[in-house]
Amino acid sequence: MHFLIVSGMSGAGKSRAVAALEDLGYYCVDNLPIALIPQFAEVCYAATERYERVALVTDVRAGVDFDQLFASLDSIKNMGCDCRILFLDTDTNTLIRRYKETRRKHPLMKRDVSMTEAIEKERQLLKSIRSRADYVVDTTRFSATDLRERLIQIFSQNEQNSLMQVTVESFGFKYGIPTDADLVFDVRFLPNPYYEISLREHNGTESCVRDYVFQDGTADKLMSHLTALMDFLLPKYIKEGKAALVICIGCTGGKHRSVAITEALADYIGKKGGNVSVVHRDYKRG
Repeated sequence: MHFLIVSGMSGAGKSRAVAALEDLGYYCVDNLPIALIPQFAEVCYAATERYERVALVTDVRAGVDFDQLFASLDSIKNMGCDCRILFLDTDTNTLIRRYKETRRKHPLMKRDVSMTEAIEKERQLLKSIRSRADYVVDTTRFSATDLRERLIQIFSQNEQNSLMQVTVESFGFKYGIPTDADLVFDVRFLPNPYYEISLREHNGTESCVRDYVFQDGTADKLMSHLTALMDFLLPKYIKEGKAALVICIGCTGGKHRSVAITEALADYIGKKGGNVSVVHRDYKRG
């Protein structure tokens, strides 16, 4: 049985995540008290044919005794279940904007507690479960469709393949480093197509930009170092039992150099048999 705990910041998209997981065949339960999780898991396990995939949403509404949650998860794993944690994160400014748009109140807001204070308090309360999560997904710049696609990408592949899910993501430093990054590489030292008028409106998925980035041999040298590092790191992470790895490649705007290197690195990992997906976070941002 696949048993997934879905947690994260209020307003980060847990309801939309549940909808995507239901489409993947998960039986989803929202906000079950932590004390009842072991009994719930036992019931599901006893009817594995009916409850092959189970997702349970838990957050600050269910209490913050995460030591009890982690103990429960350990007992579920001892039952023979594949037990994972998905954490949805979003930056504070985006959460404030989402709450204003929906005119909803944050669950930790009180008369003497501002929206910002409530969000930061929740972030601290959820710090331990975020650190234990197998998958951390930053939804700051995600639409509902983006979130759905990312979750389908992770969980449909995860159930078909026991290999660690590797995401290689390009981004622009001017828009911030992705908060779910495990590894970050800065490629702003490479030749910049932005200064070539004929290439400015193209992006790193196109051969004209890729050829420019790789023209002087520096990118080839970078790739030799990155691929050697991947050959060393990925088996170590897999042996450790890491479920997902997010590798982020950044340039100034996230449109040219980082995209070209992301494509090349993902292609290498895929050809080596890795379970890899590609995300270009900022390449359409003008």
